[in-house]
Amino acid sequence: MQAREFLMIPGPTPVPDRVLEAVARHPIGHRTPEFSKLLRGAVDDLKWLGESKKDPFVITSSGTGAMEAAIANTVNSGDEVLSLIVGVFGERWAKICEAYGAKVERVISAAGQPVDLVLLADKLKKDKDRRIKVVTVTHNETSTGVINDLKAIAKLVRDHGALIIVDAVTSFGAVRLPIDEWQIDVLVTGSQKALMLPPGLGIIYFSDRATKVSESCKSPRFYFDLRKYKKSLEQDTTPATPNVSLVAGLRESLLMMREDGTEKIFARHLRLKEALRSGVKALGLRLFVDDEHASPSITAILPPDGISVSDIRKGLKEEFRILVADGQEDLKGKIFRIGHMGYVFERDILMTLAALESVLRKLGHEVTPGKAVEAASSAFAVR
Repeated sequence: MQAREFLMIPGPTPVPDRVLEAVARHPIGHRTPEFSKLLRGAVDDLKWLGESKKDPFVITSSGTGAMEAAIANTVNSGDEVLSLIVGVFGERWAKICEAYGAKVERVISAAGQPVDLVLLADKLKKDKDRRIKVVTVTHNETSTGVINDLKAIAKLVRDHGALIIVDAVTSFGAVRLPIDEWQIDVLVTGSQKALMLPPGLGIIYFSDRATKVSESCKSPRFYFDLRKYKKSLEQDTTPATPNVSLVAGLRESLLMMREDGTEKIFARHLRLKEALRSGVKALGLRLFVDDEHASPSITAILPPDGISVSDIRKGLKEEFRILVADGQEDLKGKIFRIGHMGYVFERDILMTLAALESVLRKLGHEVTPGKAVEAASSAFAVR
């Protein structure tokens, strides 16, 4: 008999029993009043969570599918796009845009660093003819553990006049993200992160400006044609068969978030981040991102000298059934990443730190027994 595997990765994330029960119920017809009620309830709660008056589109896809839908409905072949890249998922925006024929200029930050606001302002200022149509950015980059100053980025882009398209897959639901107040044109997220669901739903917010651009966009699309979703949503339905079970789960997860309230949810994510970082430092490990730009939902950690990331991950999995993530692409084997978004609590951070301490000691890293848990507990007490 084994303990269940525990996910402390950037996603998928743990799913509450209430949500699992909603997903596990027998599916209902997607052309019924019952489903329309579920969908409308979920959409209204998404508007509440995103502080937006616009109905978001709920599509059956991964987060990447939602990203492609955002581009397919706004970018034509030959359009100029500025992609702000601080990691793997920022680069994904650039690749999707190029797949649709866009001319992409990349503004790349060093690994572990956020978007350079001075450089961005200069790039936009030099575009006097306003040739840049779209700026893409990843709000919270899980490949490195960096969160960008989206409010400041959005203002710079808005002052220029380009559309801003945001990947908020791992920030939405973990931090305050007032879509209308910050005048974000397009924002995408996914179900399997802070929304506490299994993978399979993409969610897309479109501003009036983005909707106008979409109506005249010439890029080919069928399943991802958001004009169809807009028309269907006016009748509280979808243009094609959705994942009705996940929509039921989304409704339940959002009800749970309503019960907690956003202030409590966002504060919990900050507590988890700060406690984990305190515990990691107490283990004598180095963090990949400085405190100022550290993600509230994922922490990237450098292994001790002489100890491999693969051995750390193997020890956590085999001895404690705890999964943490490797680095991606150029950072593979150089960092390991611990997720703390969605249905994660103080107990989970303390458990992970205790397990990590045990694994490191067996691998030859000298640590003071209990120091990491003590440091994290102190951080929790302060908050």
